[in-house]
Amino acid sequence: MNPNDSSENLKQSVRGKFVLILLVGGCFLALLLIWLPKVNPPVAPATPSAEASLNGISGDRKNRPAFSHRSNSHGKQTAEEKVAARLVAFDKNRREVTHRYAEKLGIEVPDDFEKFFDAAEKGDWDEINRLYKELQKKRMSLRGEEAVNFQKFLPAAQEAWGAHEAAHSWSAQALLDYGRDVLGSLRSDMVYVGGTDPGRFIPTFLNETSGSENHIVLTQNALADGNYLNYVNFLYGDRLKTLTGEDSQSAFNEYLQGAAQRFAEGKLLPDENYKAEEGRVQVSGTVAVMAINELLLKKLQEKNPELSFGLEESFSLPSTYSGAVPLGPILELKPNSSNPQLTTALAANSLDYWRDKVGQLNTASEPTSPPTSLAYAHMIVAQGNLFSSQNFSTEAEQAYRLAQQLGADSVEPTSKLYDLLRRNGRTTEADKILIQFQQTYPEKVEAMQKLINPKR
Repeated sequence: MNPNDSSENLKQSVRGKFVLILLVGGCFLALLLIWLPKVNPPVAPATPSAEASLNGISGDRKNRPAFSHRSNSHGKQTAEEKVAARLVAFDKNRREVTHRYAEKLGIEVPDDFEKFFDAAEKGDWDEINRLYKELQKKRMSLRGEEAVNFQKFLPAAQEAWGAHEAAHSWSAQALLDYGRDVLGSLRSDMVYVGGTDPGRFIPTFLNETSGSENHIVLTQNALADGNYLNYVNFLYGDRLKTLTGEDSQSAFNEYLQGAAQRFAEGKLLPDENYKAEEGRVQVSGTVAVMAINELLLKKLQEKNPELSFGLEESFSLPSTYSGAVPLGPILELKPNSSNPQLTTALAANSLDYWRDKVGQLNTASEPTSPPTSLAYAHMIVAQGNLFSSQNFSTEAEQAYRLAQQLGADSVEPTSKLYDLLRRNGRTTEADKILIQFQQTYPEKVEAMQKLINPKR
């Protein structure tokens, strides 16, 4: 789970003399948000329709020419051909959505977006990526009504870009398998909320092109962005009570009040930056961004009490763990009134699920790519975090160790294991694990230190 390496500053005015500065890699909150890219029981089996639509044959994307639309000599589509065909369908879908959205808004689609979708439908990744970056640059240079209208079309373009980025980075078979694992775990009445790049874009892409059940697919990382909320309302307003500008303002204020109280009591969260000068308050950092997204996700659940939510985390969202249970590779969030409690049996089933998955990935005929391994490792860590929050320490430890098998060089599972062992009084063992990791991956020492010794 890694946000973009670059960081941007954003000052968002709120009522009174408060100013909220939100700094997070890859995220502009409020008017200038870019959603967090990259890094990801009882086990619900994949439904037959999802299984059939996401099945395929293995292939390695890294050193391979562009996807071909031709079938093999036996007339059966390869995984690469399936992904290629579905990318074309998704690009056409998002272009159509863009035009229908423009018609509803009563404005024209800028030519920049037409050029982008032209490149997307041709499947030229380098050109797709270049034009998407140009869209991002242009939105920063525009002013007034032109800027406002331009930004309305970015969510659809970003989803198309994200689908192509995943197809470029992942093997076709791994992409299909990941989509099957996530979408196949969902019940028909569930809303899916993705966080990381693969956790958001792969399910969005495959959900829209499966030819079967169409789920509501969202991302928690853009819930504070008005453009994204309007886009979501356009897509799902007949199926979901979406968030409003008032909801966003309420979440901002709620966070600021909590941060002010923590500051006064000397209990700021790790890595939470807070300053109060001349009647003005400034808070910054990833913690602030995710805390507000967490509040907004909670508000979305409250507005839709009849719906159940499936979550793939970006950063940890501790308040969602109350009453949550593992659901295949993700977490299921339910209204508190109907939530079952996490049990030893549910945790054991989750660990069995992950042992099988880790075994499949580690014994695959073709090596699992780093993006794929890290995506799954991140999801294991999320379930380990759930176990830890409910005092299932043994199960949490097993989850973190399973995640290490997929992401041995990732700081996330090792830092979580280190913290868990220390909290349980196993400091010698924790320190040994930390030293071994730092000796093996000296280039990761600084990143590890930031996680285990966050600023306060």
